[in-house]
Amino acid sequence: MIKVEALFTPAEFQDLHNRDLSKTTCVVFDVLRATSTIITALGNGAAAVIPVEEIDDALRLKRERPELLLAGERGGVRIRKGRTTFDLGNSPREFERQAVEGRTIVITTTNGTRALLACRAAPLILVASFLNLSATCDQIQAAAPTELLLVCGGTFNEAASEDVLCAGAVIDVLKQKNATDLADSALLAWKAYRLEERDLTNALGQSRNGRHLLEQPELHDDVAFCAQRDRVALVARLEKDGRITRAH
Repeated sequence: MIKVEALFTPAEFQDLHNRDLSKTTCVVFDVLRATSTIITALGNGAAAVIPVEEIDDALRLKRERPELLLAGERGGVRIRKGRTTFDLGNSPREFERQAVEGRTIVITTTNGTRALLACRAAPLILVASFLNLSATCDQIQAAAPTELLLVCGGTFNEAASEDVLCAGAVIDVLKQKNATDLADSALLAWKAYRLEERDLTNALGQSRNGRHLLEQPELHDDVAFCAQRDRVALVARLEKDGRITRAH
């Protein structure tokens, strides 16, 4: 029996330092767009992705290791600070193989990287999106956790429907193959997904983040890109050394 709970807002995941996660597998979602971008980078051959909370953290790592690529956004826009413009923003379509293959990338985003780092005490932390949904579910089943925590990055300080839908999609797969004990939060995520599963592109486009992206011609196509299910058969995990790598 897998006990499944979902956290919907930053206020919930910011409080994880007060919680015993020693027996918990955490799965983190920031569908529009941090986790989708990380999965795309690793799928296109990036060696690793290092999530950090603050812009200054990223710049410090760059000074220490000039070979690193800088990526990230604030307000959805590629970061520029002083004379430094980050190499990449947070659009997964930027992370093409010729740009990232063999490279280690430092990334900071408004919510997604904070959600990942909030889970650091857990023994297994998986990075999930629709793009690698089935592979992530297979890894969860292989790990056979007794407690599964689905952590949604949210938007600003609120819930983000696209993250809730992806958490619900994970639950939908697990329920077909496992005995599950769903907290009410997980039940809500699952029911939301079942209502929207036939047209994820439209569902993501109706979200606050989706509407914002659709209004920007250069980012418009990110919505449909991130709605693709199982684009890559890839499991990504946050290691204890702070790197997200492709699990083998």
